[in-house]
Amino acid sequence: MADTDVDDGSFESFDIYDYWKECRRDQPVGRFGGPESDIWLVTRYADVERVLRDPKRFSSRVNADTMGPVMGTVILAMDGEEHRRYRNLVAHAFRPSALASWESTLIVPTIHRLVDGLADRTRADLVEEITSQFPVQVIAGVLGVPSEDHGRFHEWALDMNKGPDDYPVSIAASAAMRAYLTPIVEDRKAHPTDDLVSDIVTAEIDGERLGDEHIYGFLRLLLPAGAETTFAAMGNCLLALLEKPAVLDRVRSDPSLLDAVVEETLRWETSVTMVNRETTCPVEIDGVEVPEGVSLVCATGSANRDESRYTDPDLWDLDRNEPPHIAFGTGRHQCLGMHLARMELRIGLAALLQRLPGLRLDPDDAVRVEGLAFRSPPRLPVIFDSVLPGPPG
Repeated sequence: MADTDVDDGSFESFDIYDYWKECRRDQPVGRFGGPESDIWLVTRYADVERVLRDPKRFSSRVNADTMGPVMGTVILAMDGEEHRRYRNLVAHAFRPSALASWESTLIVPTIHRLVDGLADRTRADLVEEITSQFPVQVIAGVLGVPSEDHGRFHEWALDMNKGPDDYPVSIAASAAMRAYLTPIVEDRKAHPTDDLVSDIVTAEIDGERLGDEHIYGFLRLLLPAGAETTFAAMGNCLLALLEKPAVLDRVRSDPSLLDAVVEETLRWETSVTMVNRETTCPVEIDGVEVPEGVSLVCATGSANRDESRYTDPDLWDLDRNEPPHIAFGTGRHQCLGMHLARMELRIGLAALLQRLPGLRLDPDDAVRVEGLAFRSPPRLPVIFDSVLPGPPG
């Protein structure tokens, strides 16, 4: 029987997917962290989806406890009408015209500039030199941050993602980011332009503009949510392809397959594996009585490998034709930036496959996906034959 009382620290000794597989089989809903714990773990797809689609019985308020000290006021911790109003405002910032503009003026130039940095070489660590830089530079560009400060934003994103595991570090990074963004925000309040920050600072609810706590809460959330998760997902996509050279060649020959690469990777190895909710009343999940007021850890990473939904779920299969994954969540809190993330992944992968002929893993340096709540390869050492020229301009 799966040991759902296992201490979180012991996860380093075994594969988290093996553990979740045992949970789905033996105890799909159970206490997590000890017999008296108020934290419960949900691992099957149907149960995870049910929780995420039922905001009345499973509140998002718990996110204010864990994320609030770092992020401030964020929509991930809102419920009901409050959430609907603020989400609609923020969703406007990701309208199709904005995405199209970012694609041509920011996303494509950024990835090709990074690949240019590999010129005259035949080896690189793609995590260090590409995937960890690309999405954060895109987000920084969206926020109007000059290129010389992109490195600072990357460090802040990494530190903020430490959250409650290291509050002194994560809170300090949050404060530093707010101090940096304050002049940009104040300028857009006085002189709005056609950019994301202007959209946020000029948005109104009931005739009033958003207060600073809501503005900075969203901007703080955008950095780690929009940059670090996409960076991890890109590393997972690359590793999946590099471990299957014949599939990589097939995708290079037919770039239309990149959408399938992205979707299958998000199912197989999503960069964020857990979503938190809190019960607002006693509730039964899969025959188990869960008390009111407990934190539910919805293991979306486990749900995406549920045997009742997917055939051979541990296999990465480019030709998989099965129901969609839940990597971006579902229900009212489904990820607002999912279309931007998919665009970045598709464009970034296409640039690397087109411009790095002979791209392959370094046989002398084994790598694998690591992590629990956030999963990605920490390194991606590769060899390639050359660096082909990028598009003009």
